[in-house]
Amino acid sequence: MTWRHVTILSCLSGLVLLGGCAGQFSHGVYSEGAVRYRVGELPGSWQRVALRGNDLAFLSLDSPHSLAVNATCQGHDDPPLDVLTRHLLMGFTERETVSQQLITLDGREGLRSHVTAKLDGVPVEMVMLVMKKQGCVYDFTYLSPRGQLAARLDAFEQLVAQFHTEKAS
Repeated sequence: MTWRHVTILSCLSGLVLLGGCAGQFSHGVYSEGAVRYRVGELPGSWQRVALRGNDLAFLSLDSPHSLAVNATCQGHDDPPLDVLTRHLLMGFTERETVSQQLITLDGREGLRSHVTAKLDGVPVEMVMLVMKKQGCVYDFTYLSPRGQLAARLDAFEQLVAQFHTEKAS
């Protein structure tokens, strides 16, 4: 992990190298209890890490970028997608929405947002995607130093493009 990873991610509490995690992740499929979903595989330059509050989190080994995926199936009521997006931005300051669009993901409507902000004074840029399906909220976050978003955006697109919920066994 480079000093830039530490700078960007030091504000995100709970970052540890992958050890014991509650859910299982194998061959692109995450499962924990009643939650089971598939995501696209990432290039070998990404390392999985444990990040409190996220099912899956990855750091780029050769650049200061991170990805996170999470499913929340209880305690969220049924807020609109824009409210769910604002919830993901809690803790960020000087937030500015660059773009926002409705997309279809796994047969459901999702809200994709491109945002610039500061995290403990560090300028960041991110793409977030939120969607609801079968009583769960799924969120995807790609975090980058400001101005470097395009450098690893393809990995985020690959991860999201193959997202599909599956029936838990």
